Amino acid sequence: MTQWDLSVLFKNENELENKMSECIEKSEFFKKTFENKLETLSANDFLNTLKEYENLNLSLSKIMTYVYLCFAKDTSKGSFYAKYEQECKKAEENLLFFELEFCMMDEEKAKELITFCQDYSFYLSNLLKNKAYNLSQKEERIMLYMSNTGASAFGRLFDESMSSLKISFEDQELSEEEILSKLYDHDRKIRKKAAKKFTKALNKNINLLTFILNMIKTELKNICTLRGYEDAETPRHLRNQISKQSVDALIKTTQQNFSLVERFYKKKKQILGYDTLKDYDRYAPIGKEVNFSFEESKKIILEAFYDFSPIFGDIAKEAFEKGWIDVYPQDKKQGGAFSHSATPDTHPFILLNYTNKRRDLFTLAHELGHTIHQKLSYNVSFLNQDTPLTTAETASVFAEMLVFDYVKNKLKKEELTALYAAKIEDIFATLYRQINFTCFERRIHSYKHELDSEEISKIWMEESQKMFKESVDLTKNYALWWSYIPHFIHSPFYCYAYAYAQLLVLTLYGLYKRKEKQNFKELYIKMLSLGGSVSPKELVSMFGFDIESENFWKIGMIEIEKIIDEFMRL
Repeated sequence: MTQWDLSVLFKNENELENKMSECIEKSEFFKKTFENKLETLSANDFLNTLKEYENLNLSLSKIMTYVYLCFAKDTSKGSFYAKYEQECKKAEENLLFFELEFCMMDEEKAKELITFCQDYSFYLSNLLKNKAYNLSQKEERIMLYMSNTGASAFGRLFDESMSSLKISFEDQELSEEEILSKLYDHDRKIRKKAAKKFTKALNKNINLLTFILNMIKTELKNICTLRGYEDAETPRHLRNQISKQSVDALIKTTQQNFSLVERFYKKKKQILGYDTLKDYDRYAPIGKEVNFSFEESKKIILEAFYDFSPIFGDIAKEAFEKGWIDVYPQDKKQGGAFSHSATPDTHPFILLNYTNKRRDLFTLAHELGHTIHQKLSYNVSFLNQDTPLTTAETASVFAEMLVFDYVKNKLKKEELTALYAAKIEDIFATLYRQINFTCFERRIHSYKHELDSEEISKIWMEESQKMFKESVDLTKNYALWWSYIPHFIHSPFYCYAYAYAQLLVLTLYGLYKRKEKQNFKELYIKMLSLGGSVSPKELVSMFGFDIESENFWKIGMIEIEKIIDEFMRL
């Protein structure tokens, strides 16, 4: 199956509508029964109430999963999405008191409940850690309803605008995904033309895209002011359950190793025989490029996953066979790729825009890694299953490494050269580029005023050039390419999580390959199965590492250098 089967969520819109009405009704009863009474409950009654609260949230999540997936498949369904988003807010308002009231409890009573509710102790402890940033219930109600017309609305506008973007190219009308795939073409003229055409399309929309980014920045600033966050990235660190110290250590270590990027691209320029390597040449294939049909990718991934663990293989096999994956690009379909966790009574859903390129093989592996992680995390309660971004990206990048190792052992030297070059560029995109994105965001969000497109482009170029140093010439067209990055809109300060995961995975994967831990597979699967029920620091400590230390990140850098050395020997 190459399209989603959404009937596992709801068979039709009547069933959806009935479930929505039921959720609102149950949430109203929940509020009437328990509001202002939580502290009077016995520990056992509180646990039962917590489970009821969890089930109501699960039902709302299931509704919004279905609605969002319908929208992702056809972004013209914005009004359908907005309708249920608004209806869900009615139910969420009735549940709003629960977390706030728990945080206002007597400290000893709260600790007693945390101890008693063992399966929810980490979730409840995190509520208390973040209580300083809570507003009053009336204020939280306003924030809840205004969220539909704030960043969420601008995110929807961004998605609808980008998915409807059509770029004229050689008598064809191409989508964003299709035009960007041209940057991997052997013909330099095609790459250059594709870059120019894409820039021209962005420039037509630059006023809108600039305004959207400014509104995201402004809303985040206002939220930080209202809630008392230290700066714009603090809420992200709290959600990721890591310290700024850890993020700073990651950024510092990465920036100290920009020379690895420069070393690779200077070699690439030499291999291609160019006097200057332009930004549109970054993904120019070296050696013999290998493309993969979806069926070929499916076969490779299943074999690679089964080689690692039957658990990995079985989940991926089920995903392929039971309509978990929507594979090919189509009109009005959302760009990019994702794996949506959905709910434990269903399964994750993967969106792709598969174009038979080598990178599509690794995108598929990446998203299936997420799916495996999400499916395993169903083992913990719904309130605990959401994984912080820093560890959420771990399984996806690890899955890519499994496929890379599997494929490289089956290719001829010329094909292997192409694979290594592409893998190194993927690592650079996941690590160095994401650190550039984070530093770009830090600078953008530090300004109190709105920025015009020229100011944003100047900052973008300055931060981008730091990564490449003298190895790549960034053309004036590249200056606008900040405007299509969805994470800047949907999830400010998301991007460092990719870099975090890349180095973490390289460190763990090196441990796996060196066979230094006999029970590595069991530990790794346990780590994924814990979902968000323990902190990233605790998860990584299972392998004997400290994520607060700069030395930890240096281990990952050594692994990158090894891969580059292998490429140089080829």
